[in-house]
Amino acid sequence: MTAVLPRAVLLTAVLAGRAAAAAAPPVAPETPPLASAVRAETPPTVDGDVLGDPAWAAAPPLVDFWQTAPSEGAPASERTEVRIVYTEETLYFGVVCHDSDPAGIVVNGSRRDSPLDETDAFQIVLDTYRDRQNGFVFGTNPAGLEYDGQVTNEGQGGGMAGPGAAGGSLTGFNRNWDGAWEVRTRSGDFGWSAEFAIPFRTLRYRASGREWGMNLQRNVRRRNESAYWAPIPRQYDLFRVSRAGALVGIEPPPQRNLKLLPYALAEATSRPALGSSTDSSADAGGDLKWSVTPSLALDATVNTDFAQVEVDEQQVNLDRFNLFYPEKRPFFLENAGLFSAGSPGEVELFFSRRIGIGPQGQVVPIAGGARLSGKLGGFNVGLLDMQTREGDTRVPPSNFAVVRLSRELPNRSRAGAIFVNRAGTGERSPEGDTNRTYGADGRWGIGRYGAVEGYVARTDTPGLVGKSLAYNLGANLQSPTWEMNAEYTEVQANFNPEVGFLARRDFRKPEGMVLYRYRPRDFLGLLEVRPHASYRGYWKPDGFQESGFLHVDNHLEWKSGWEVHTGINFTHEGVLRPFEIYPGVVVAPGSYSNTEAMLVGITNQGAPLSLEARVTFGGFFGGSRVSAVSTLRGRIGEAFNSSVDYSRNDVSLPEGRFVTNLLRVRLSYSFSPRLYVQALLQYNDVIDNWSTNLRLGWLQAANTGLFVVYNENRDTVRDPLGIGVRDRSLTVKYSHTFDLLD
Repeated sequence: MTAVLPRAVLLTAVLAGRAAAAAAPPVAPETPPLASAVRAETPPTVDGDVLGDPAWAAAPPLVDFWQTAPSEGAPASERTEVRIVYTEETLYFGVVCHDSDPAGIVVNGSRRDSPLDETDAFQIVLDTYRDRQNGFVFGTNPAGLEYDGQVTNEGQGGGMAGPGAAGGSLTGFNRNWDGAWEVRTRSGDFGWSAEFAIPFRTLRYRASGREWGMNLQRNVRRRNESAYWAPIPRQYDLFRVSRAGALVGIEPPPQRNLKLLPYALAEATSRPALGSSTDSSADAGGDLKWSVTPSLALDATVNTDFAQVEVDEQQVNLDRFNLFYPEKRPFFLENAGLFSAGSPGEVELFFSRRIGIGPQGQVVPIAGGARLSGKLGGFNVGLLDMQTREGDTRVPPSNFAVVRLSRELPNRSRAGAIFVNRAGTGERSPEGDTNRTYGADGRWGIGRYGAVEGYVARTDTPGLVGKSLAYNLGANLQSPTWEMNAEYTEVQANFNPEVGFLARRDFRKPEGMVLYRYRPRDFLGLLEVRPHASYRGYWKPDGFQESGFLHVDNHLEWKSGWEVHTGINFTHEGVLRPFEIYPGVVVAPGSYSNTEAMLVGITNQGAPLSLEARVTFGGFFGGSRVSAVSTLRGRIGEAFNSSVDYSRNDVSLPEGRFVTNLLRVRLSYSFSPRLYVQALLQYNDVIDNWSTNLRLGWLQAANTGLFVVYNENRDTVRDPLGIGVRDRSLTVKYSHTFDLLD
């Protein structure tokens, strides 16, 4: 009897332990997962019907997905199945997004490359070089939206800026890259499914590579849920390819890719305000794409045209520094991350908008050029040469050359160098009309969350001697709960990157930021609380403080998607020379220290109607300012999207009082993911201008197709019924892709 009791107790303990283990929730694995692709004898029929296609039967499904939000580390709330197969030419993904409430699925847009943040969606990132820093992204939503882009430096911007920083190619993710691939979706009582077909020739990869990095993301928008196949800490996103899993079993073919993309266009223009008649013209040109190796591509262009590109968003400048306008032209956006160096939106060593756009924003014709980009011998290589011509703008033609080399190193580290040259080539160009920029940059990853990075650069400009350096050094930490950075930048008086971007010159700037992320378990429905403080200051070499900005804020984000931000700013502006802040209002030299409060409200952006509003009020250049910025978004189904942006500044200064108004209306209707019509209407009362940009796009492969574009600028001071039209144009452009090796 005494011997039986211990055995019974032991058996009870074992059973209790097993029951407890079974009841314990699954825990996200620490080791990145592994997936295998299966060669398919018969390729899937790409129609979105994964469950009914026997071509997927041999591929084992990937089913384990782990939340980043709202419950970090918890299993995904809905089951997802992903199967991967390939043929000699194409890589296929079959995705089944099961949903217990199909009626609750949110679909927010179907036009190609529309954002996937506020919709149910599925995305793939492929690190085809397995360098753990770069990759290709493909995504869709239940409407069959085609979304793609390129990741560089894990989506991190230059300097200490993160994703979304206001820099051209320095933002770390290029959504304007357009590859040739297709996706189809299907919805039903089970939820929704998608089939991706990605030709190998759309990708770039190592010839010997048999293992790629891969991660998969599913969004369930009504729950504000993001879940990943390879678990990612809350402070990161899909672009963090160093945390991706592995895809093995694929046998990519040797790269065979030679494409010709010719275009033809016709244009009619008039300037009624000047009494000019309508002028018409026609033009033609094109691009050539050739895969020199599986990882190196050559792009050539002749008589380059960007008629289909959306016009710039207007801005109101209430300061004395340069405004930044991002690059939108497709030729320069492709592989743009390979050429990035500097600090985004402030010190960019190469800024492609300097090519083909004059100092007053006028279009300068591009005769042609070429770009060689990709990987060679373990190095990232970017070579660019472009030639402009004079045209009607009377801007002297120039040749632009860029050489960019970089290399990934272990643990998110890298090193690189850049050389930029501009040389005048026209008869009207003065002797010695050149400008050169030399730079080196790097990053050293420390542990799992830390990094030190920076750059140093110098320019050569005839007539400017000495004081031509710029450099930056900073450190950052991004843990699940803390985000901290500190950096120092100096730009000397004669640093002059004519093919780059400088927001201001001759300054020394220290800056830093501390942010804490806290996720309550169950308090008022909150998802995350983010108190933070940041500072940046600009000093002249003689010690004069030109600007200072201390920002103390707290972000409250609810699981429903609503957010409230409350902040206070302590600002300082040192004005050395008087400047006209508004027509007839001149700010006098002096030092101005002020305090302003800020309140931001954001409703659920996944709802059919949503609002984002910010109000800032307080001192401003010795007076006061009330600034209100709001965006109202509305959608009807998956086809119609609209937004209304309104910005108002009510400024009262000792020198005078003025009000600025800037209105922007966007309308978009998608007949299908590749057929759409868009309108961008803008009103700026500072320059008394109404502008209209209407675009019809019928996309084919890789951003080619038919484009019809109407532009108009109207002077609101004059009679709005006719003579107030400053200029108008109608452009019809058609481009086509010819695969010469198909």
